[in-house]
Amino acid sequence: MKIALLLTGDELMSGDIVDSNSAEMAQMFFEIGLNIHCKVTVGDDRAALASYMAELTQHHDVLIINGGLGPTQDDLTAEILAEVAGVPLAEHPEALAHLEAWCTQRGFELSPANRKQAILPAGCDIIPNSRGSAVGFNLSLNNCQVLTTPGVPSELRIMLRDEILPMLKAHAREGILFDKMMTFGLGESRIQQMVSDQLGTWPRALDLGFRAGMPLLEVKLRSHNEPVLHQQYLQKLKELLGDHIVAEGHANLAAIVVDLLKRRGESLTTAESCTGGRIAAEITSVAGSSAVFNAGFVTYSNQMKTDMLGVAPATLEQHGAVSEETVIEMAKGALSKSSSHWAVAVSGIAGPDGGTEDKPVGTIWIAWGNNAKIKTQRLHLRFDRQGFQRLATAIGLDLIRRELLGIDRTVSYFSRYKL
Repeated sequence: MKIALLLTGDELMSGDIVDSNSAEMAQMFFEIGLNIHCKVTVGDDRAALASYMAELTQHHDVLIINGGLGPTQDDLTAEILAEVAGVPLAEHPEALAHLEAWCTQRGFELSPANRKQAILPAGCDIIPNSRGSAVGFNLSLNNCQVLTTPGVPSELRIMLRDEILPMLKAHAREGILFDKMMTFGLGESRIQQMVSDQLGTWPRALDLGFRAGMPLLEVKLRSHNEPVLHQQYLQKLKELLGDHIVAEGHANLAAIVVDLLKRRGESLTTAESCTGGRIAAEITSVAGSSAVFNAGFVTYSNQMKTDMLGVAPATLEQHGAVSEETVIEMAKGALSKSSSHWAVAVSGIAGPDGGTEDKPVGTIWIAWGNNAKIKTQRLHLRFDRQGFQRLATAIGLDLIRRELLGIDRTVSYFSRYKL
């Protein structure tokens, strides 16, 4: 099956919005054995849209058009596609019913602008949108199945998962095996080198892929009609990556930590300075986290470290805010104030200013543990301010994950980020 993507919108051409939707679609299709044959991005230009709709449908089995389904005058997908297909526009009763229900649920009155989203090419079929106001639709053009999708990433993701992938799976190759592992602490070049050094010549029948991200890196294995070989090398990869694998399939560090805490019937608290509450925010973004998270403390100033967490002024005076002694007292204070089982505390210099010769920008001290034992580590994270905070947050969560799992081995990325 040859699949083409047509991404629309002036905001994509100007750089106001970064295209993440095509990557999302490609990833989902890859998992079921389908690949994108070509991708075209076009602004809100009537002639260009019409030309590409006609051309792409002549050379592909499926065309997915992303964007242009909204209520404004520059949302042109339905109108232009009707022109190219040679059919009139008409108000679609199913799309109108969806709009009315969507507005009622939110206490809105259906406006003429919103009603435009129900004016679709005559004879098309609706693709439900369970989150947004704009339904998708599909029709046949030049013997090509044209599927239209919303540009909002969260809406697209749900529509792909619930509607479009089940539709396309019938055309995917049979015998596709796909596994994905989420890892933390190893870069893709390091993993590739480990594979080359320790697993030897890689079988041509197996596709090994990586998707770099912050904080997790995806390691993907895909094969076609090779179940024995697939399982054999999947096991080899698991053994090779070891405790750097945080989950199989889709997952994030915070959700894993919340799940582990729930299983143990225990709770976590955070004491944060340089991360500004990001660790707590990650934890509380997980549904059900209230069962395991009592409180988090953002103590940015020295005075608040003393007032809120009981860090001794003498400790701050003698050792400074970014020190092993301070983060230990922060962790102990958070445990005491919140009556939690576990704590993670961080204090560092996110930059771009504030560093010294012995504590350069990027220096961070982390403490984690419980009332019985607090562990500490100094790291040097050579990133910009946002990268520093994202990585520090992920490291804090990973250290708690390892503690909850009883992983007592030396953490490999400590040497990678040593001062």
